[in-house]
Amino acid sequence: MRGLWLENGKLSVRDDLPVPEPPPGEALVKVLKAGVCNTDLELVRGYYPFTGVLGHEFVGEVVTGAPPLEGRRVVGEINAVCGDCSACRDDRSSHCEKRTVLGIVGRDGAFAEYLILPTENLHPVPDHVSTDATTFTEPVAAALEIQEQVSIGPEDRVLVAGVGKLGSLIAQTLALSGCDLVAVNRRPEKRALLEARGVNVVGPEQIAPASFDYAVEATGNPAGFALARKALRPRGTLIMKSTYAGSLEIDVSSLVVDEITLVGSRCGPFAPALELLAAGKVEVEPMIEFRFGLEEAVEALAKAAEPGVLKVLIDIA
Repeated sequence: MRGLWLENGKLSVRDDLPVPEPPPGEALVKVLKAGVCNTDLELVRGYYPFTGVLGHEFVGEVVTGAPPLEGRRVVGEINAVCGDCSACRDDRSSHCEKRTVLGIVGRDGAFAEYLILPTENLHPVPDHVSTDATTFTEPVAAALEIQEQVSIGPEDRVLVAGVGKLGSLIAQTLALSGCDLVAVNRRPEKRALLEARGVNVVGPEQIAPASFDYAVEATGNPAGFALARKALRPRGTLIMKSTYAGSLEIDVSSLVVDEITLVGSRCGPFAPALELLAAGKVEVEPMIEFRFGLEEAVEALAKAAEPGVLKVLIDIA
């Protein structure tokens, strides 16, 4: 099969990859579309030593291994877990000690014609939801994870630093909580989608220090982190959604003095994400800026890495 291969920081489209054979309990999925995520770009930069097929945001069609779902469109949770370790027993399976992660850790991903995942990871896609929109299920779930971790309500003042690929979804899902929400974007031309959803989007120069209860860092750069940190009041909460290939300098003393809570946040719940997409409560298709075929996947990742670019989709089938 054809797929986008990462090895030693180099990307190449290969035509000689074997079609994966699902072990018991897993299904073979034909990939229809896949989305490029910032984590994919960070893996190319060396965020984690991964060799294999990249990609974890996808919509596919079950071929074998899950009879009730065969022939149906599905999305798939990206963590494949053992079910037996202490993390799994304690309901922390996304931190399974033996987990593999689609296109990230020990498991080939979605930028290929086929992938395999445990049957229990698969979710059928409602018939009326487009394949384009469903490609956003994983990042919408990641956005929702914030509200799984911290309780945010109408009385809270919340900042989202960065409204790119993930930040825009974070802002849309947080807006549903009724909180006093402000999103930061340096590019005025990229504010229209969120402003149309009633989100107040401003430039970084308009953010007053120590004025927010919660700040979400979704820029993936040190300046965004500094802005989010500066915006927090004492005993505020800083939620980290970015991964970094390099190191990040942090003034730890200020975190201690201001008693800041730091929350790391990554994967989230797929079922609520699909429900939001099915109900049209988050708007995702206007975020699609570019499309590429699988044979152009190297160019797709290069385009996604350009500043200000929102979602890039790769058409697999």
